[in-house]
Amino acid sequence: MSDSINLTDAKGRDANVVLGGLKHIPSAVLGLPNERLTFKRFVSSTRECSHEALEQRLGENYGQHLVDGDPEVDMEQTGLFIDQTQTIYLNGDGEALFVEPEVVEILFDPQGGEKERRVPVDTLSNVDTATPVRWTGKNIPVIEAVRRFAFQRHLQLFHVNGITFDFLFEIAKTLHESQSLMLVGAGDKGTDPLIFRANGKPYRGFLHGRVDDQRFQLFLLLSAMELKKPSLGTSS
Repeated sequence: MSDSINLTDAKGRDANVVLGGLKHIPSAVLGLPNERLTFKRFVSSTRECSHEALEQRLGENYGQHLVDGDPEVDMEQTGLFIDQTQTIYLNGDGEALFVEPEVVEILFDPQGGEKERRVPVDTLSNVDTATPVRWTGKNIPVIEAVRRFAFQRHLQLFHVNGITFDFLFEIAKTLHESQSLMLVGAGDKGTDPLIFRANGKPYRGFLHGRVDDQRFQLFLLLSAMELKKPSLGTSS
């Protein structure tokens, strides 16, 4: 993700500002007083001890074998610590693939049915310091927005000098006073979704501002899901 973006305001002015994540709040720490836990990865089972392998070797009803012995445990491998791993691809029979698989993009319609299969299309990033993220003029009240959209990411915009401070402060003040979010977008008319990295997920962007005297906070809220009421079918 770019550390800076080019943003426009209601007057069509644009400026390069810093884009960053929200301040991280440390989560609860697991462990004992004055001690920290260390997490290790270890082998819990092997392929020869899987349900499919046991079923093939001992039959479908192999419960008594589990009582009489431990066929589901590899005494030499189970419990060994793992320091590094590698990703491998398996076919439908569980065999390792030694040739990179062909990736197919599957598109679904709103009802969940398969609509199209195609070779994945490369999508370029459209959020950077050269292409402005445009102010669309479409205000959405905060109360309506939180019920209408699911926000997956929250980013904060920061000024880099006095000029960009005034620029962002005015935007934040406008949104704070109207208690609304401003829809922003990419492209010449601001109608395109925001894509922060190549082949990244497209988002709708919303600006949200807070002002306290001469201090401000301006957030960029990202959503890839609009919440809609299901249509009720009529019975005959």
